Formats: sequence, C-alpha cells, structure tokens
Amino acid sequence: MSLMQEFHGIPVSAGVVIGRVFRLDDAHVWVPRRTIPEDRVTHELERLRGAIEASLTELDGLRGQAEKDLGKEAAAIFAFHQGMLRDKTLIGPMNKRIEDEHVTAEYALQEQCNVVASMFAGMGDTAFSTKVDDVWDLNQRVMGHLVGEQRSSLDDLDYEAVVVAPDLTPSQAASFPPGRVLGFATDKGGPTSHTAIFARALGIPAAVGTGNLCEFAEECDEIIVDGERGAVILRPDAETLEHYREKKRHIEAVREALAETQTLEARTLDGERVQLMGNVELGMEAEQVVDQGGEGIGLFRTEFLWLTRNAEPTEDEQFAEFKAAVEACKGRPVTLRTYDLGADKYTQSRSHVPERNPFLGLRSIRYCLANPVMFKRHLRAIMRASAFGPIRIMFPLVTATEELRRAKMHLKDVMEDLAEEGVAYDPNVKVGMMVEVPAAAVMASSFAREVDFFSIGTNDLVQYTLAVDRTNEKVSGMYSAAHPAILKLIKDVVRVGRHRKVDVSVCGEAAGDPIFTMLLIGVGLRTLSVSPRRIPYLKKVIRSVDIPACERLARTVGSLDSEASVTAFLRDQAMKRFPEFVDGRAVDMERSESAKSAD
Repeated sequence: MSLMQEFHGIPVSAGVVIGRVFRLDDAHVWVPRRTIPEDRVTHELERLRGAIEASLTELDGLRGQAEKDLGKEAAAIFAFHQGMLRDKTLIGPMNKRIEDEHVTAEYALQEQCNVVASMFAGMGDTAFSTKVDDVWDLNQRVMGHLVGEQRSSLDDLDYEAVVVAPDLTPSQAASFPPGRVLGFATDKGGPTSHTAIFARALGIPAAVGTGNLCEFAEECDEIIVDGERGAVILRPDAETLEHYREKKRHIEAVREALAETQTLEARTLDGERVQLMGNVELGMEAEQVVDQGGEGIGLFRTEFLWLTRNAEPTEDEQFAEFKAAVEACKGRPVTLRTYDLGADKYTQSRSHVPERNPFLGLRSIRYCLANPVMFKRHLRAIMRASAFGPIRIMFPLVTATEELRRAKMHLKDVMEDLAEEGVAYDPNVKVGMMVEVPAAAVMASSFAREVDFFSIGTNDLVQYTLAVDRTNEKVSGMYSAAHPAILKLIKDVVRVGRHRKVDVSVCGEAAGDPIFTMLLIGVGLRTLSVSPRRIPYLKKVIRSVDIPACERLARTVGSLDSEASVTAFLRDQAMKRFPEFVDGRAVDMERSESAKSAD
C-alpha cells in the first residue's frame, strides 16, 4: 500500500469529510498513469471500445455535414480520422497496454496517441508531420467520450465519494448526485470561483488549488478533505484518521452550541440591530436561510438555474423557483439578482467562439442587454413571483448609468406587458444594483439617484480592483478583501448610501468571514448577506460586540497600509474575542495561511 500523502490547497467550503476517491478527469489535460485492479481490465477495455464507437458515429455525422457545406475535400479530413480509429495498429496497442499494464483507458489512449504523434513528427516530410494535429484531435475526441462516460457513472456510485479532478465547472458541481458526493478537491481553482460558491451551497467540504493531487490520487483511495485548512490527505494512516474523526466531532459540537442563536436577534451588546440575510443559488435553499435564523434572502444567484440543465430555463420554470423561495421566506424579503452569466458560467462552454478574456467580456448585465428576449423572459418570471411576497430586483456588474437605465427600461416594458395581460405583480418592487467594479464604487453618488439600494459584491470588487483573477490559484495569495484599496471603496459606498438614504449591504464572501464582521459594522454596514450556514457564526459575533468597539477597530484599520497588516490586526482582534472561530477548528473559518482573507 502507498504511503500517506498530504496536499495543501485553498479552503473554499468548510467541514471535514472522510471518503474514497472518485476520479473525474478532464478531456483537455494530461492524464497521469493510474493502475486498476485486474478485475476491472475488461471494464476498461469496454469503456475504450464504447468511446471509439461513439467517436466514429460522431465523425460520420461531421463528415456528412462537411461534405454538404464545404465539399468533399473538407469531408476527407473526417474520413481520415475515421480510418485512423479503425486502424488496428493504433487501437491494438491501447488494448494491449490495458491488459498488460492494468492502466485506465484514458491513459492507454493518451500514451498510444503520443507514440503515433511522435512517429509522424519524426518523419521529416511535412505531409506526415502535419498529421500530428490530427492525432491529438482524435485523442481529445475519444477522451471526451471517456470522460463523459465517467461523469455519468457518478449516478451509480455505491460508496461515499470525494470527487478529485483537475478542475470543475459550476455545471459539473451542480450535477453531483445529492447524498453521493461528500466533498471534492481540485488541482486548480480559486477561493471565490463559482464552483467554490456552489460547494458552499451544497454544504460539502472542498479544497481547490492543490497543485498536483490528480497525479497521485487513484480510484477508491481513502481520502480526507479538510475544508477549513485546505488540506487533502491521501491514504491517511490510523493516527491521522482518528485525528480527523475527532475534528469532525468537534465541528458538530460547535454547530450544536450555536443552534441556540438561531431564534435570537442579531443585536450588538448596545442594542444596534444588524440584518443577516442568506445567499442562495436555488429556491429550495430558502428554507435553509430561515432555519439558520436569517431574515430573508439578500442574494439569489438566479443564473445557477442554467447550470443544472442544457438549455435556458423556461419562464414558468423560473417563476416556480422564485415563487418557492418567496413562499418559503414567509414575508421576509427576497433579493433576486438578474442573470450573472458569462465569465466561468455557462456561456463560454456553449459558445462557437469563446471570448479570449471572458471576465472582461460580455457577462452579467451586458450579456442580458445583448439578449433582450431572454432578459425580458427572465424579468417576467421575477415580476410574476413578486405577487406572492416582497421581492427586490438587483442588476449585476453595472459599470455605467446607461446600462442601469436600459435595464430599468426593460423592466418597465415587462411591467406594462403584464398589466395589459392582467397578470398580477408588485408595481412598487424595489430596484438596486451590485457594486462590484471600481467604476460603480467611484460613481456611487450618480448611481444612488437611480436605485433603491446597493449591494457590495466583494468577490468581483477585489478581482477588478486588484487585477487578480479570482479563479487563478497562482495568484490566490494576492486576492484579499483586506487590501486597503478595497476597504476604502467599501467605506466610500457606505458614506454615499448614508448621505443619499440608499440602503447598502455586502453580499460577497468577505461578509461571511467572522474576522471581517467587526470591521464591516465599524464602517457603518448594517446588512450582511452570507451563505446560510454562516449565519449562526456571524450572529454569535454580533451579539458579543458593541458599536464603539467596532468603530475603534475600523479607525485603526484605516491607518494601516497593507493587506498583511490589516489581516494580522483583524485576526488578532478576533482571536481575543471569539477564538473558537479563528483557530482553524470552527466549521466556517474557510481560510489558509496563504489566503486568509481571499474572499
């Protein structure tokens, strides 16, 4: 048996899980060598055969379409690919490698394609060297079918699995069968990627950015994911297993101790009320918000409705989801953020020509304004749901007043259409916007004339202010809401909101971190929207501090000039007041030493 190995990544969803590895490879990355038990050899041979047959069928369709659209010469390319996939000199060695070396179908495919590509590359004649691209194109096609078959087998899991993958998209995380996947760990990724957010919504421990975990993890290996430290332990020894079993027991004890706060108000020691709301991705999560003591939904990420399906959700499907959330909240407000599609969510994987830099491209409100039919369908569903309880509409990633006015114009058109049709809705629904780019923060005074409320999204505000890709594990240490520039922008927006009498809240991941709670209260914020499971922790913090102490803390932070000094000071103050939330044991302290305040 191989020795225990420990990997250190970025913690993104708290808790501890002990299970067995389920490998989820990516068709576009290099597959490491992994051996399989002898009794799985036949299964791997069948998987390879099935993937090749599926590829041949796919190529047949492409060949016919190419001949119709582009002529016989173009179609001949696909005919050549089909010929290669039927060539025994290519396929035979793959089968033999699986039989003799007991490796996975993915590895056998990759290695033989490498052999053939190297042979073509070494022939000198350009007629042969150009075939290298054809070989790797075939590799990706067959690999895609192998990976797809592997993903579908998640539904047939018969053990408590921890998914290990090079990376995961939000769509893949959304497709995890409930109750069968206990957690996940990836080689890549950042602390506030939408996959990480979805992990928290699912309530499963996760770590990302582990570096080379996939190189060593083999199917069914025992594995521990520590979602508080970002640690992943492969093949743990007996002592380590017992340590983490004890840690799980401690986490449950902390949760039970906090259960009493769920029915209490979030008031400071001197009586100041702080509103705690919940961030959700799906309507069914609204009950979690209420159960955890939340006062409504401060951020409903509506775009996640796209991630569990292959097409746009219909108006009625959206309406049903929003109505369910409104009814579950029983009179508490529900803030629906309109589709924040683009970047790492949905559009790029389905685009014929993906954008080169999608985080600076056609995303969020820009994407909606560019697709007005879809956008109005979305707004209709929201407004129909407003007849069943208090709803607020929030537009994401607004950078210019023109965008906001166009979005409000579409909303007005939808209201007029519903009125003509005799469909009930709330004509006085409140309209707000996300403040998540520097332009919005700097122009907050102008935007305040157009909206009823602001919600500061620290995830993107950090990304765009510091020019740090929040999904890139290589720069995760630079991604921090504790940067003085971020804190100054937050204070400026709060000041504008107070002056213009516009409500201001924070709904980014920083709002859910207990070491930030006193600071946010100290700069004047009185509404925080966080993952439902974090609400009891923040309520406990709020009920143990007073406003003057928070304001003194905020003034001290304002005099500091680096992220490191701010983080150290906040952590020190938190350790003095509620050490159980910052010593690495509490369930929702999702930080590591390299990325303490990365959200």
